[in-house]
Amino acid sequence: MRFGVIRWILSRIRPPSKPSAQTDQRLGMPPAKGWVLALPVTSNSCHRQETVAHLPRKTIPETARSRVESLSSESRNQMIDLRNLWLGLALLMPTLGQCASAQVDEFLPEIDAYYKVTQDVRLSFQAKETREGSEPTQAEIGPSIEFYLKPLLRLKKITRFDLDDSKSRPLVLAIGYRYLPSPNQPAENRIEPVATFNVPLQAGFLLSDRSRADLDWKSGKFTWRYRNRLQVEKRLTIHTYHPAPYASVEPFYESQYNKWSDTAIYAGCLFPIGKHVELNPYYEHQNNTGKSPNQQLNQLGLILSLFF
Repeated sequence: MRFGVIRWILSRIRPPSKPSAQTDQRLGMPPAKGWVLALPVTSNSCHRQETVAHLPRKTIPETARSRVESLSSESRNQMIDLRNLWLGLALLMPTLGQCASAQVDEFLPEIDAYYKVTQDVRLSFQAKETREGSEPTQAEIGPSIEFYLKPLLRLKKITRFDLDDSKSRPLVLAIGYRYLPSPNQPAENRIEPVATFNVPLQAGFLLSDRSRADLDWKSGKFTWRYRNRLQVEKRLTIHTYHPAPYASVEPFYESQYNKWSDTAIYAGCLFPIGKHVELNPYYEHQNNTGKSPNQQLNQLGLILSLFF
């Protein structure tokens, strides 16, 4: 019986023939090379035996290689994201160090709510505490309406993780009204025309140039202020999270002094929370030369933005 079993096994071992190649083609596999072991496989439908060839050895290394390449690509992307995060923190460290060593004069909270009416029109409402120029700290409350141009493809790619869809538009025009009450002085009424240009830069950086005029009426007296803010930001990717560190500078020209009398420098980071909420903690340094002596102000701010 032992010799019968050995003879049966030897009868099943044979070089590849035409039927095995046809079977390989029927199974969607390339013809096997060399000697193969054909075993009987029973089909559930017709209870017949077919010859099954082994996969060529080179198929497995190619599959493993593709998986290794995929994993290595993911690892490289994660390393790049971490490098960008450390780069952003490194850029913020000098400013944060100055903030830690300098006296923080004030904390400026702010809430901004945005409601998209159409694809090209958005309403907003703002409530905040502010200190601009030589004015003391005061509240600022009021609505605005914004008008968009069509989005730019490169801007959409850079800002695809940004909750503020206005950054994907090359030009945003806005007009707003602000009411500024003061405890010991008459209230101030302000009209704010704003024009913002968004420009995509290399390596995923976004440059924003905002020109704004503050047209103020107070006790029947009219004054105006022009301010131009240049801001650079970079949206990072940390797994599925996308913060955006930024830095900006904004000089002020005030009609009451007839000169560029104030310069503000900002450094902060945008932290999205879900699809409708974003936190923006920032540090601001102001150099006010409108009155003598000059004023150096260090301020911390926190902006809560709501998008609907």
